[in-house]
Amino acid sequence: MQFDFIDKKLITLLQQDSKKTNKELSNTLNLSVTAVYERIKKLEKQGIIDKYVALIKKEKVNKSFVAFCHIKLTQHTQNYVVKFEKEVANLEEVLECYHISGDYDYLLKVLVKDMAAFREFMVNKLTSINHIGSTHSMFMINEVKHTTAISV
Repeated sequence: MQFDFIDKKLITLLQQDSKKTNKELSNTLNLSVTAVYERIKKLEKQGIIDKYVALIKKEKVNKSFVAFCHIKLTQHTQNYVVKFEKEVANLEEVLECYHISGDYDYLLKVLVKDMAAFREFMVNKLTSINHIGSTHSMFMINEVKHTTAISV
């Protein structure tokens, strides 16, 4: 979809702070409140704006241990893939799961309290999923960049 300059600026402003009022946005964009409202509704209707969420600081909720897990399935049949994806989607510790190319089949971003909680997750939850052939985990040392904003 093609965006004009105002749409791009509006999307950027909403990604920075979606709690800004339409009045605040209209002042920044030099548009009427109604025009801002209509643009936002159009972006929502077209599915460009998917949802509004509160971003939580992981340290404040005692979940600052970040691990990335590579997963290799034993087979790549449709049944195994669908079953794995359904089961991993239900694990609250998994924030993101990607089906990837390369030596491994999936990449998971896992958020837990500490190493003991990660071990508990691996032993009692992740590796109990059938059809996992192998896993390889890496742990975050330092978060250099983290953003949810998509440049338009």
